[in-house]
Amino acid sequence: MQMRTEKHAVREFTFLARKRGCRALRLSAGACWGRRGGWQKPILEPPYIESHQWICTYNETRMVMVKLPRCAPDMDPFYTYPVAICCDCDICSTATTECETY
Repeated sequence: MQMRTEKHAVREFTFLARKRGCRALRLSAGACWGRRGGWQKPILEPPYIESHQWICTYNETRMVMVKLPRCAPDMDPFYTYPVAICCDCDICSTATTECETY
């Protein structure tokens, strides 16, 4: 089987940044999104199934830091999160990902 890697566009999503002692802040960030079909077949040895699932995951990220509003005086107001720069879609690797849920 020949493996193909495909580049996919980063998609924007919105989430709430939360940290104890600070008010939540709604942020938008780039994330990798998507999956494609795959296949599974039973085998006689553990894990008793062979599966090939295609998923999209991070290839390159950058870290972004924001200051959360209305933090308690003794709290660090800074929140850091990753933003996707580039995503790749490839066969799911059980070495780095729980592929069963895909």
